[in-house]
Amino acid sequence: MSFSELGLSDKVLSAVTAAGYTQPTPIQTQAIPHVLARRDVLGIAQTGTGKTAAFTLPMLTILETGRARARMPRTLILEPTRELAAQVEDSFKKYGTNHKLSVALLIGGVSFGDQDMKITRGVDVLIATPGRLLDHVERGKLLLTGVELFVIDEADRMLDMGFIPDIERIAKLVPFTRQTLFFSATMPPEITRLADAFLHNPARVEVSRPASAATTITQRLVASGRDPEDKRDTLRRLIRGATDLQNAIIFSNRKRDVAVLHKSLVKHGFNAVALHGDMDQRARMQALDQFKTGTANILVASDVAARGLDIPAVSHVFNYDVPHHAEDYVHRIGRTGRAGRSGAAFSIVTSADDKSLSAIEQLIGNKIEWDGPTLAEVRAGGGAAAEGDERPARGRGGRSSSRDRGGRREREGGDARPPREPRAERQPRRDAEERAASPSPRGERPERQERQDRPERQARPERQDRPQRQDRPQHERRERDRDDGPSVKGLGDHVPAFLMRGPALPKDAKKRSADS
Repeated sequence: MSFSELGLSDKVLSAVTAAGYTQPTPIQTQAIPHVLARRDVLGIAQTGTGKTAAFTLPMLTILETGRARARMPRTLILEPTRELAAQVEDSFKKYGTNHKLSVALLIGGVSFGDQDMKITRGVDVLIATPGRLLDHVERGKLLLTGVELFVIDEADRMLDMGFIPDIERIAKLVPFTRQTLFFSATMPPEITRLADAFLHNPARVEVSRPASAATTITQRLVASGRDPEDKRDTLRRLIRGATDLQNAIIFSNRKRDVAVLHKSLVKHGFNAVALHGDMDQRARMQALDQFKTGTANILVASDVAARGLDIPAVSHVFNYDVPHHAEDYVHRIGRTGRAGRSGAAFSIVTSADDKSLSAIEQLIGNKIEWDGPTLAEVRAGGGAAAEGDERPARGRGGRSSSRDRGGRREREGGDARPPREPRAERQPRRDAEERAASPSPRGERPERQERQDRPERQARPERQDRPQRQDRPQHERRERDRDDGPSVKGLGDHVPAFLMRGPALPKDAKKRSADS
């Protein structure tokens, strides 16, 4: 089937042909006719299969009729991250070259003034993140009563990661008769029940099993120790040993680990950039542009880069940390092997990742092969990759413990401390020395004998012999208790000056009083 058989307009078809696309993907083939028929759609497909074009192309066809009004957008698209929102805007620019449609992007990190100017002129397509969209609504700069088509992209992420209250508020602001589209790579049953609350008789489009990975991706597991130095050594070995590596994305679970890992890679001579949620918008877009243009061939990122980013030529994905949620694994490795290309995904596994790895293999439905020895084999062999036992014990700040310092001095050629005697040999020698030093019988101490020879202390005087406070003379009392001055009424001599002034009278009142 070709794009011309899906019911798209001539302007859209010419733009698609100019972009170099001839055959629609399965999700596009099944979803576009339902969208053009103005039905609600729940689309599920693995990442990298063209879900963005599945709602962008029919939206352009629908928007050819009608016009936008000030502060009332005609369509609304919600995205979980700023990068995804900017990517959807690029898709509208690419496919809407033959349309005179206005598109506005509402994301954080950009001034409200520029966004308000676009909204005031009227927009046909409004692409936004939930937080910034609600900010404009609360400021009274935006009305959602004219929305005809409501799109929630990456629906599982939007509903599962804390966006439920925002989505519910936005769903109440758009008209009840709107058309709603849900698109996502994964849709667990509990999330499906939430999606049913926003959809009315939806057409469920499922072109692949939920949470399945593309068959063009080669997946491998690599055993490593839990120590961060071990994991970084393993990662560098994988990068250097990877064949035909053009560029790679390295995923970490925590944002602070992204910064540490990026600094370590740059120190070892790798051309890497970092991307995580704590960076400002300009730095995030700059890092992403450097990776897309090839200025940097390694992108160290958190899960902010795991959803929907369209970078088709990524050759490798490295999971520095195994994701805690199994669905995130599918999104991460989906950054490679896109559009029929081949890709490779390597995951560094430690002894703390048993549960997460089992959940991932259960979700994707098959076992992932190991690259080199498995974690069980490393454990059985007593290698350092299992628990890091052969490394010196480390305390806070990565310092070696005091138990290992003597052995380390000896290995480095310094003066090592003499080895300590076993406890069983030290105790008899210590008892003999104590008996030689104290000839007195056991239990009798010279200190106690000396204490007994001391004269008894004199008894303290009774309390009744001390002079009582009430018997002391008057002149011995404190000066602050004496008050021989006159009694003060009101504020006394401390009346403020402004209280002594008379009331201010109008000019005409003063003149009348002078005349009288």
